[in-house]
Amino acid sequence: MVDLDYRIAFDLAPVGLVLSRHRLMVDCNRLVLDMFGATRQDMVGQSFEVLYPSSDEFQRTGERIVARLDAAGRYADDRVMKRLRAAPGQQELFWCHVSGRALDPDDPHAAGIWTFEDLSEKRSIQTDLTPREREIAALLVEGLTSKLIGRRLGISPRTVDVYRARLMRKYEAATTPELVNRLLSA
Repeated sequence: MVDLDYRIAFDLAPVGLVLSRHRLMVDCNRLVLDMFGATRQDMVGQSFEVLYPSSDEFQRTGERIVARLDAAGRYADDRVMKRLRAAPGQQELFWCHVSGRALDPDDPHAAGIWTFEDLSEKRSIQTDLTPREREIAALLVEGLTSKLIGRRLGISPRTVDVYRARLMRKYEAATTPELVNRLLSA
């Protein structure tokens, strides 16, 4: 019989776990390492930025987290992230559900606990999307309107409509519900 302690529970949890301070990863479990194709040295002590397709997406996500925390300091979304084990010069991107909690809601990035769930089996990325298209696609899947997406991203609803039209062309969708269906089943 194995003695159970918090370290074993953390390492063998059925969900990817990361502990953070000021957007740096201070600890992570085995599932996160496997999910991102990384070693502990690749992640511990590093900025979360290494897991994002671009610096802009890292910055905008950080701003969104601060703006959208609930009273208990919780936040969750689906976003596109980057595996570290991709071939040199290439990025392997995948959809990931991220949820977490800031330990101090008044200072959201000071310290947090984050979970990661790889959504690759449910949703794949079939076409090249810009960082903004990825953000808008994720919010469309959540069921948000152009007005709400615009508010959340700090852009006009008309700009959201332009990006939605681009997504519809890329996914060959005639309507927004058809686009959402293709994004979910891609």
